Amino acid sequence: MAAPLRIVFILYPRVTQLDFTGPYEVLSRMPGAEVIVASKDGGALVSEMGLTFTGLRALADIAHADLILVPGGPGQTEAMLDAVFMAEVKRLGEGARYIASVCTGSLILAGAGLLKGKRAGCHWAYRDMLAMFGVTPDPARVVRDGDVFTGGGVTAGIDIALTIVAELAGERAAKVIQLALEYAPAPPFACGRPETADAETVAAVQQLFARFAAERQQALSKLAEAP
Repeated sequence: MAAPLRIVFILYPRVTQLDFTGPYEVLSRMPGAEVIVASKDGGALVSEMGLTFTGLRALADIAHADLILVPGGPGQTEAMLDAVFMAEVKRLGEGARYIASVCTGSLILAGAGLLKGKRAGCHWAYRDMLAMFGVTPDPARVVRDGDVFTGGGVTAGIDIALTIVAELAGERAAKVIQLALEYAPAPPFACGRPETADAETVAAVQQLFARFAAERQQALSKLAEAP
């Protein structure tokens, strides 16, 4: 029998849980998948809104991955400032056949040098920051460049994961998973992207993110300029 495809979800404190759990629901159902959830130290980890994940593996204990997926979240900046964490992301990413992220997880991949010269997606509010690391920002909800899968914010993770399943296990498998999860988005408002939202809503979200976006920009600028 063929060896299972080892998928490693790389988490960190204050990760956005849906960035992780959305793709997890999809990829854990992919035929032939072995799913591992890991963080720098392993054990327990608290997400952005206080949900706690336990039983995580330590990244250093994982010899290799066929695919890594890095979610986004407000803890992403602090994670990028952790040299040990970033070294583990780089090690596993360089040895993986496929690399993926959701939301601002692409900034972690970029900071680890895994996206240089590639196109990549990100949450719309932070997408342009990818350029600091030699990455071309792409506004698509799902972005594929070779064996790299990235995309937009939070809920885009489900679409990214279904795209990965279609590539690795076939379109039929992806369709079966989509129907099993009854994934048929029908949001009550057409404001899920800044291009479709009204100006007042866009301004409110930009104000909500403004201070954090400035702090993230400053921190990442220093990282990008580091030798």
